[in-house]
Amino acid sequence: MFAELISTINGFIWGPVMLVLILGTGLYLMIGLGAMPLRRLGYGFRQLFAGRTGSGAGDISPFNALMTSLSATIGTGNIVGVATAVSIGGPGAMFWMWCTALVGMATKYSEAVLAVEFRETDEMGRKVGGPMYFIRNGLGRRWQWLGFLFAVFGAFAGFGIGNSVQANSVADALHAAFAIPEWVTGSVLAVLVALVLLGGIQRIAQVAGKLVPFMAITYLLVTGLILLVHFSAIPSALVLIVKSAFTPVAAGGGFAGASIMLAMQMGVARGIFSNEAGLGSAPIAHAAAETNSPVRQGTIAMLGTFIDTIILCTMTGLVLVVTDSWGSGLRGAELTATAFSDVLPYGDKVVAVCLTLFAFTTILGWSYYGERCSEFLLGVRVIQPFRLLWVLAVFAGAIVHLGLVWDIADTLNGMMAVPNLIGLLLLSPVVFALTKKYFANLS
Repeated sequence: MFAELISTINGFIWGPVMLVLILGTGLYLMIGLGAMPLRRLGYGFRQLFAGRTGSGAGDISPFNALMTSLSATIGTGNIVGVATAVSIGGPGAMFWMWCTALVGMATKYSEAVLAVEFRETDEMGRKVGGPMYFIRNGLGRRWQWLGFLFAVFGAFAGFGIGNSVQANSVADALHAAFAIPEWVTGSVLAVLVALVLLGGIQRIAQVAGKLVPFMAITYLLVTGLILLVHFSAIPSALVLIVKSAFTPVAAGGGFAGASIMLAMQMGVARGIFSNEAGLGSAPIAHAAAETNSPVRQGTIAMLGTFIDTIILCTMTGLVLVVTDSWGSGLRGAELTATAFSDVLPYGDKVVAVCLTLFAFTTILGWSYYGERCSEFLLGVRVIQPFRLLWVLAVFAGAIVHLGLVWDIADTLNGMMAVPNLIGLLLLSPVVFALTKKYFANLS
């Protein structure tokens, strides 16, 4: 009964209303910014490489702020999420993932600008920010209830999307590939996470700053090798992706068929699950950056969506299509492993290792998000109890069946997005004004 209720809620949250709200907000911000995130993409990368050292108040470098946010977004969504989207919605789901990402760059930029502009210094002397803070400080105390809702959804969503779901995916993948018992995976993951969390945001950022570039480059090399072997099939794969976005895909093989709306729904939902543009999670990390310029940090933040979806998710999606694995009837990590095995001798093991690295960093990134949301609600005294619960949830997530948890995670994702998007729309004039002033001073 409860599962049916969650399914019904998901159908509404990720139905036409949410599609319009997420894509519409991103499109409105992109237009209001004069397509700046697209025009200034190169500028953003220059600021990223210059941002290895900070130049202002904050706790971590601008570069490590992006790596921390990427540690949370580069996760199971890039492997399991893409495979789920394509296996259910067809290749056309990839097109809608791209659309979500392109307009999502404006959303992610705006989130970070507001997070830095309206951040606070907490009792421990750290810079804290995010939607709950920019709603309260930007819109006034009468809107504090909206920030409170975001913090509640964010704190609970973290235990799903950013913790147990990730641990469960790793445990399943390692058990299938290497026959490692789930309790062993859960125990090792929990210990490693605990060791990092003891050092707070500085240690999380240091680990992310080293591990995220390594695992992203490694994944690009592996998927690039597969695409190189199937190089001649890439043009037709791209045509199929675009065509399938506007044409229902008939059932065939193990594929059940998909309507245009299903392709759009899966593309947007899994795109948001992967890059988190519009959820309001990433700006929590960017608020801790050592910077005096909200706009400069915003140009760095928007790269997260580009790197996660336009680059990494696209590589996964293309591999699934060029190997013709997408219609096999398989789903999730098993589908991606099958596609990798088309070229690589130990494809399932490669996917298992990639998934482990991706999920581990996601657990770390989301621990910081959940901690800041909890601090907003209950103060700094909640930090140590939260960390203990977080570590216990890692172990629990690895050893229990999580079919329902995936659905609940999707629900909480959507519920996080609503307060954040409302705050973005109401505060968009602030974003536009800061952006205009910043780039006017550059010229």
